[in-house]
Amino acid sequence: MAHQILCNMKGSRTMTIEVSHLRTIEKYALFSELLDSNGFVDDNVLEKLRLNVRSLLDNCNNDTELLKFCQEVLFHNNMKAFGLHQLILLYIDWEKGKLTEEDV
Repeated sequence: MAHQILCNMKGSRTMTIEVSHLRTIEKYALFSELLDSNGFVDDNVLEKLRLNVRSLLDNCNNDTELLKFCQEVLFHNNMKAFGLHQLILLYIDWEKGKLTEEDV
């Protein structure tokens, strides 16, 4: 199942996020300790995530899941701070839904 996120406030740029992308975020705990105490997602947070992922790629022997996530999401032309914020919100909702499904 794929999800659409907005990448800008106008809504003129969107991105398709697949469950495989969400699983990659989970597998590598990409959002763990990403945000500062203020909780704002800005260009610095996006750059921090990109640097963290580059470091992972250097150490993961070119994991195809992570490479696909980079190509299709993280380094996509539409990905900006607003899009990352939407991705984080989607991931949180997905995690909640996943936990609910596993409990049933």
